[in-house]
Amino acid sequence: MSTNPDAPSKETEALPKLSASEFREYNRLAEHMEYFHNHFRHTWNTLYDACCANKRPSGVSIRQFMNMGMEFTSQLNMHHSIEEQHVFPNLAKKMPQFKNGLDLLKQHKEIHKGMDRLEEYLEACRTGEKELRLSEMKGVMDTFGKVLWEHLDDEVRTLGAENMRKYWTIDEMKRFRM
Repeated sequence: MSTNPDAPSKETEALPKLSASEFREYNRLAEHMEYFHNHFRHTWNTLYDACCANKRPSGVSIRQFMNMGMEFTSQLNMHHSIEEQHVFPNLAKKMPQFKNGLDLLKQHKEIHKGMDRLEEYLEACRTGEKELRLSEMKGVMDTFGKVLWEHLDDEVRTLGAENMRKYWTIDEMKRFRM
């Protein structure tokens, strides 16, 4: 085994071009993740745009709007729980990006701090303890929006074909379920 520090690592070696079917297989997890992330982006945008305009979307009651926010936090929490308990541990077997303490998991922790605050705020509004003020809600969303959007992009990019092929064989990818 060569210990030459100038020898190219597996990551820097030029990898052969993928066929269309190989690309699809290696990119499958990224596409699957992008599907879920697009739902979160859409809901975030609906909520955030209303907060910026200081006006709920047309035809959406206060109760429906608050429920949309609560469902957003609940669904994102469930999504992250599935990733952390089932998906990330499998990926971490070969991919350092999914090991505890690294960026993607640190992003989850930062996102959850903001999500918890949003959920607490909306719950206080739902129970009548506070009055819903879209400017206040925007302030809460601003505490985690940047890291959320970075995370949604980083995770998909990390699961993309060109990165996945550095760690997994095509046969391993075919057996990988999300």
